[in-house]
Amino acid sequence: MNEPIYVTQPSLAPLTEFSALLEEAWASGILTHNGPLMQRLERDLCGYMGVPDMICLANGTCALQLAIRALDLTGEIITTPFSFIATANIIAWERCRPVFVDIDPNTWNLDPTRIVEAITPLTTAILPVHVFSAPCDVLAIQEIANHHRLKVIYDAAHAMAVTCRGQSVLNYGDISCVSFHATKLFNTAEGGGCVTGERALAARLRRLRFFGFDEHKDVTDIGMNAKMTEVHAALGLANLRHLDSVRANRRRKYGLYSDRLGELAYLKLQQFDSGEYNYSYMPVLFDSEMRLLKAVKALAGRNIVPRRYFCPSLNTLQQFAPIMHLPVAEKVAKCILCLPLYDSLSEKEIDIVCECISGIE
Repeated sequence: MNEPIYVTQPSLAPLTEFSALLEEAWASGILTHNGPLMQRLERDLCGYMGVPDMICLANGTCALQLAIRALDLTGEIITTPFSFIATANIIAWERCRPVFVDIDPNTWNLDPTRIVEAITPLTTAILPVHVFSAPCDVLAIQEIANHHRLKVIYDAAHAMAVTCRGQSVLNYGDISCVSFHATKLFNTAEGGGCVTGERALAARLRRLRFFGFDEHKDVTDIGMNAKMTEVHAALGLANLRHLDSVRANRRRKYGLYSDRLGELAYLKLQQFDSGEYNYSYMPVLFDSEMRLLKAVKALAGRNIVPRRYFCPSLNTLQQFAPIMHLPVAEKVAKCILCLPLYDSLSEKEIDIVCECISGIE
């Protein structure tokens, strides 16, 4: 096999559809600053997902940052150690302290039973992650938050086009933060957004993304530059037209993997309720790191490049000292491997990946 098979590739609309939208931007002369394409993308995303308000931003990290600022959070924020570094980094960046609690061994999401014991007088919020798009236990988390008067921000970077209990998973919590990075199911190359049902909160998020300017062009808040450009919005509008077919295609390929690997004694797949997933990743959990490394070596021999998400567990990093021992997260982080899964991946290539995984001892 000559060309490498990477863990993912972006799903892209036909170039002609993207170009047609760029022509609109060229004709208007507007490339940023709350342009008409970005406004259209916000409306279309709200309609597609069934959410009350989408505030499009430059990226998903900005979404987390602005969410923390918009809620005026200080002190400690309880979160998961099994996530991309951005989740904890942005808490610390905003001068709050990430407090890690362990994860569920089957869903790999933050374990609600561990939250209460981590709450202190300094705790102001809970920031769970819908890992690989599997919804968190949203009802249990909200019950804890209500009882202790805490805010809830969901890192929903993976969770585009996911339903939970009959509605978009993005409707839970005070704010949900999504990523539209090129590696995500839906992408604008770079981009992200915040979803909230509170009108005043949505208005503040819009001020914060544009230097604190309100709708009358008066500076009424301390903001930053987190705007989405018209070029990125154009790509999003083009890609959104194809999202249903992209998701269905990935679901089919996820099923092929599951059929071929699901019976291996040394592998586990993530648990999630049927339908509450977007199949944007193909994570598998090995019974040991040694077996995972054997799999990586076997795949490399066929020019296949998987990826270890998310290793190491964030609670083990020195920048988040004091380090605490969280056995489930540390075990999972060492033994998770994401296999290739993307729109143009062929069934033959999936077979080769599965042969490599099935052939290790």
